[in-house]
Amino acid sequence: MRLPLWGFMILTGIKCESARTCPLDHVTEQGEAGLFGGRPRCRTLMMERRMGEPHSLPLLLLVVGAVLLGPLVSTLDVPLDLPQPPTITHQSPKDYIIDPRENIVIHCEAKGKPHPSFSWTRNGTHFDLEQHPNVHMRAHSGTLVVDISRERAEHYEGAYQCTARNKHGTAVSNDIMVRQPRSPLWSKEKIKPIVIQEGVSLVLPCRPPAGFPPPIVFWMDNNFQRLPQSNRVSQSLNGDLYFSNVLHEDSRSDYICYARFPHTQTIQQKQPIAVKVLNQEPVDERKPTFLIPSGPSRSKMVLRGQVLEMECIAEGLPTPDISWAKVSGELPTMRASFLHHQKILRIVNVSEADAGNYRCTARNRLGSVHHTIQVTVKAAPYWISGAPRNLVLAPGENGVLMCRASGTPKPGIQWAMNGVPIEYAPKDPSRKVEDDTIIFTDVQTGSSAVYQCNVSNQHGYLLANAFVNVLSEPPRVLTPANKVYQVIKNHRALLECTYFGSPIPKITWFKESRSGTLDAETHKEHDNGTLEIRVAQPRNSGKYTCVARNSLGIYENHVHLEVKEPTRILRQPEYRVVQRGRSVVFECKVKHDPSLTPTMTWLKDNGELPDDERFVVDADSLTIGDVTESDAGVYTCIMNTTLDHDSASAELTVVEATPTPAVVNERPEPPTDLELTDHKKRSVQLTWIPGDEHNSPIQKFVIQYEDSLHHHRGHWHNLTEVPGTKTTAHLKLSPYVHYNFRVLAINSMGVSRPSFPSKMYKTEPSAPDENPTDVHGFGTEHDNLVISWKPLSGLQANGPGLHYRVMWRQKMMDSEWIVATVANNSKFVVSRTPTFVPYELKVQAVNDYGAAPEPAVAYGHSGEDLPVAAPESVQAYVLNSTLAEIHWEPVTQKLIRGYLKGYKVYYWRERSLHKHNPHHTEKQILTFSGNHSKGKLPGLHPFSLYSFNVRVFNGKGEGPPSRNQQFETPEGVPGAPSSLTVTNPNLDSLSLEWNPPRDQNGLLTGYTLKYHPAVASRQVDIATQGWFIGLMCAIALLILILLIICFIQRNKGGKYPVKEKEDAHTDPEFQPMKDEDCTFGEYSDNEDHKPLKGSRTPSSGTVKRDDSDDSLVDYGEGGDGQFNEDGSFIGQYSGKSVSRDTAAAAEGHESSEAPSPINAMNSLNSFV
Repeated sequence: MRLPLWGFMILTGIKCESARTCPLDHVTEQGEAGLFGGRPRCRTLMMERRMGEPHSLPLLLLVVGAVLLGPLVSTLDVPLDLPQPPTITHQSPKDYIIDPRENIVIHCEAKGKPHPSFSWTRNGTHFDLEQHPNVHMRAHSGTLVVDISRERAEHYEGAYQCTARNKHGTAVSNDIMVRQPRSPLWSKEKIKPIVIQEGVSLVLPCRPPAGFPPPIVFWMDNNFQRLPQSNRVSQSLNGDLYFSNVLHEDSRSDYICYARFPHTQTIQQKQPIAVKVLNQEPVDERKPTFLIPSGPSRSKMVLRGQVLEMECIAEGLPTPDISWAKVSGELPTMRASFLHHQKILRIVNVSEADAGNYRCTARNRLGSVHHTIQVTVKAAPYWISGAPRNLVLAPGENGVLMCRASGTPKPGIQWAMNGVPIEYAPKDPSRKVEDDTIIFTDVQTGSSAVYQCNVSNQHGYLLANAFVNVLSEPPRVLTPANKVYQVIKNHRALLECTYFGSPIPKITWFKESRSGTLDAETHKEHDNGTLEIRVAQPRNSGKYTCVARNSLGIYENHVHLEVKEPTRILRQPEYRVVQRGRSVVFECKVKHDPSLTPTMTWLKDNGELPDDERFVVDADSLTIGDVTESDAGVYTCIMNTTLDHDSASAELTVVEATPTPAVVNERPEPPTDLELTDHKKRSVQLTWIPGDEHNSPIQKFVIQYEDSLHHHRGHWHNLTEVPGTKTTAHLKLSPYVHYNFRVLAINSMGVSRPSFPSKMYKTEPSAPDENPTDVHGFGTEHDNLVISWKPLSGLQANGPGLHYRVMWRQKMMDSEWIVATVANNSKFVVSRTPTFVPYELKVQAVNDYGAAPEPAVAYGHSGEDLPVAAPESVQAYVLNSTLAEIHWEPVTQKLIRGYLKGYKVYYWRERSLHKHNPHHTEKQILTFSGNHSKGKLPGLHPFSLYSFNVRVFNGKGEGPPSRNQQFETPEGVPGAPSSLTVTNPNLDSLSLEWNPPRDQNGLLTGYTLKYHPAVASRQVDIATQGWFIGLMCAIALLILILLIICFIQRNKGGKYPVKEKEDAHTDPEFQPMKDEDCTFGEYSDNEDHKPLKGSRTPSSGTVKRDDSDDSLVDYGEGGDGQFNEDGSFIGQYSGKSVSRDTAAAAEGHESSEAPSPINAMNSLNSFV
C-alpha cells in the first residue's frame, strides 16, 4: 500500500510550517523549531474535519502526522496588491433554471493580479459573444447577461463553463446547466363517474404531466378549497388520492387534482372526478392490506445528504393505523418526521448510518400487516478534509496540494493545471502527482499556476480550484497600528497580529521593550499571530510589540492593552416592607473603573420604572414616596459600562398602615442544615430543614445561587421555587459554575432571611449548549455587511475561552461558508461586499471545550446604495382642471440597490396658459410610499403648464430623476374679481367698476352681475319717491269720496247700503286705480313680481333709464339676456310678466321712483 503523504513526510524528515493566517477557532499552540532541526520547509493546507465524520485510514495517519510534526497550515488570502493567479469568488449554482420573467444571468466573478479576463464554453465548445447579439458580459466581470425579451429562452439552454485567466494561471468554474422550466398541458381524457360500495377502498389517480422541475400536486374542489385529508384519506407521494375505506360523505362530483409549476407560475387542472358511494349492503370488517407499496418488501436507494421519503398506505375496515421502526437500530429522532398521518417517514440530511431495513406496520383490531423497505445509501463525492486550498510558496520551498474526497461508489480523481489535464500540461520537475496529492519540491519563480481537482462518480462531481503562487515577499502586519484593546480584570485578552509574508514570517511578541520575554504560563501565542493573556491583570497593561520576521525583512507593529477594574455593587438594595403611604429608599452603591463611564438603570419587575414623580433616582439610590399597593414588586439596579455591568435586586412589600393585631403573624425563620446529595454533572439534590413559620404557613421556598467563579461573593440569583410543603429540590445546573446555594422561605407576611449558604458545588466545563440569538445582518455602507448578535452570558458560556465563529455567504449561491472568529464582541463587519445582496448568516458559540450545535441560518442584506435608474414609461393623465394622475413603470429591484421605500414625484407650475400670468418655478414633492406605479397630483392650478419627473428612493436616498415631462390642465372656474367699486350713484342709477380676477383659470368669456335692493343700506327721502306720492294721493281721494257719500246720505236721511256695495263691487285694493297725477298702473299683492321700469345697462356699466317696453319683472339667474358689441341689451327677460294690455297702459308712465324693498333679486348676465 502506498504510504500516505504524512508518512512520506516523516520518513524524509520534512516538517510543516505554521500558518500565515488562521482564524482563532483553528489555532493551535506553536511547536518547537522542528522534529529534525533546521528551518521548516514543507507546507500543507488542509481543512479541519467536521465533528462526527468518520476517519479513513489516510486521515488517521494525517492526524498522527499532525501531532508529531506540528500544526496544520490554514488557508490564506494574498493581498490584492501582490501578483496572484485568478480565484473564482462567485459563480452560479450547477443547476440554473431560467425565470421566464427575467433575463438569464450566469454569474462568474474572479479576483487576481492582474485582473483576469473571462471566456465561456457552451456544451464543451467556445461560446462566441459576437455571434449572439442578445448576450453581453458585464464590465470587469465574467457574468453573462442574456436578454430573452427578443429571443426564446430555450435557445440558450446548455452546459456553460466560465474560464478566468491571467498571466499567472487559469481558473475554471463548475459546469452550469441552464435549463428552461416546462409545464406541459394535461392530456385530455374523459373520466367516467365512479360508483362504489361504502366501506371498500378507493384510489383516485392524478398522473400529472411530466414537467421540469416536477410539479407540486394537491387536490381541491370546485371552490378551490383543499380536500380534507385524514388517517382514512391521504395523498401519496405520486399525487394519487387514497381512501382506506369510503364513507357516504365521500360522495361528490368535484375531486380535482391540480399540478402547480412554481418556476412558470402556472397551475394545470385535471378533469373533475365524480364519486358516488352506495349504502346498499354493510361491508364486513377486514384486516389491513397495503395499497402501496406492493409485496412484503422492496429496496430504495438514496444519496447522502438528501431527503429520504418512504410511504406505506393501507386499506382496511376499520381504518388501519400506520407505525414505523428501523429493524436494526433507532430512528434518527432529530432528523426524522412523519407526514400525512404517519403514512410517510421523512429523514433529512441522510447519512451512511441511515442505511438498513425499515418496517412499516398497518394495524387495526382485526390484525396487522408489515412491509420492509431496504434502504441503501450512496454518496456523490464530498470533501473529507475540505477542498484544496491556495498555496503560497517562496522560491526553493516545498508544498503539498491534497484533494481528499469520498463517495459511494468510490470516486475517481482527475487533476488539471490551468484547465488542461495534468498529463497534457507542461512538465514541471518540481511537481509530482500521486493520486489525490500533488507534491511540490524546490519550486521556482514562474511555477505559479491554478490546479483543478475534479472528483466524480456516477452520482455527481466536485470541482475545486487551488492556486500555487510562488512569491518572495517581506513580512507585513495587517492589524492597524497602535490599536487599543480594553479588557476587564480577570478576563481573557486577545491581541491580534494578522500577518503575511513569503517565506512565512516568524511572529514574536514583546511587552514594552524587546529585552523582556513573555511568561508562557500566562501568555499564549497562537499560530495566526494572536497573543492571548489568559487572565488579564493590571500589570498586563501597556504597549505590546508584534514582530514579523522572515529572510526578506522585519516588520513591527504596536498595540496597547488597558486592563480595567470590574464594576461591582458594594451595597445592594435590601428587602423592604413598608406601610402604604410611607416612603422607602433602596440603596445601590457601586464601584467601577474611573476611566469608564457608568450608567445606572433601575428596573421594576424587569421593566421600566413607572412614569411617576414619586420615583426619584439619585446617583446611588432610588426613593419611592407615598407608596401604594401597585408599587410592590422587585426592584433591580443595573450599573453598565462599555465593558461590563453588575446588577442586584430587592423586593418591596406594601402592607396596610394599621394591620389587625388579632394574631401575631411574622415572616418565617430561615431554613437550616442545607445538604447536597445525588451529585451529577448537571444536577444535584438540595435538602433543608424549614424554620419557624410564625403562625403563617410557608407558601413556597425560593432557592438562590451565587457563582463565585464568574462573580464576586454576594451576587445571588433565583434558581427555582418549590411548594412550601417540600424540603427537597432537584436542581438543574449549568457547566463551568462554582455554585453556592441558599434557601428563603415565604409566607403571607413576607420573605425570611436567607439561610446560610451550602457547601460549594463545582460543575465541569463543556462545550456551549446554545448559540447566540438575534442574529442580524445589515449594512452601514454600500459595500459592507454588519453581522450582529446577542452574546451568551457568562453562565451560558459553559467553559473558558468563549468566542464566536461567524459564518456568512451569499444567499442562493451554494458557495462555501466564509468563517471568521470574534471574541469579546457582538458584531463583525464584512467589507468589500456587493451592494444590497442577500446573505445567509450563522453565528456559533465556541469555547475551549468545543462548539455549540450547528446554528440556525439567519438572513440579512449588505448595505444599500442610491438607486441607479429612474422610472421609465412616465406618463401624465389629466383628470380635471385641478387633478392629474402620473403613471410610471417601477424600477427593478436590482437597480434600486436597497429596500424600496417608494417613489417621489417632483412637479412645478411653469406658467399659466393665460398670456398675462407670470412664470412660476417653485417645486412641490409628493411621496408615494411602497411599490406604486401611479399617483395623483391634487390641488393643481387650472389652465396651466406643469413640468414633472419621478424618482425612486430607498433607505439610502433618491435615485436619478426621470426625463422632465409636461402636461396642461384645462380651464377651470375663475376666481372672484379682484376688486368691485361703485361709482356715480344717482337716485335711479349707479356705475360699477371691477378688475379681472387674480386666478382667471382660463380665457374669460364674460361676467355675471347679481344685485338686490337694500333699503337699510341706502338713505332715501321717502317723501320724494313717486310710489309714495301716488299712494298718498289714492288714500286722500278715497277718503274724500267717502266723505261726500256720507254727506249726501246724511242729507237724504237714508242708510248707507254697505252690503249692497260690497256685493256689487270687488275689493278696491284689487281694482286698478288710475289718476292723472297718481297712477299705480296694475297693482298686485305679490310684491315679488313688481316690475322695475327703465332698467337697462350700457357698456359703460351705468344703469340708465330708457324708453322701452322691455320689463325686468321676475328676471332670475340663468336668463338668456346678452349685450351687443356697443353694450346695448338685446336679450329677452324670463319669468312672469304683466299682460300686454297692462303693459301698454303703463307705457309712457315711467317715473324715477326707487325700487320697493321687497323686490326680488335681479340678475343681469353679460357676455363679452
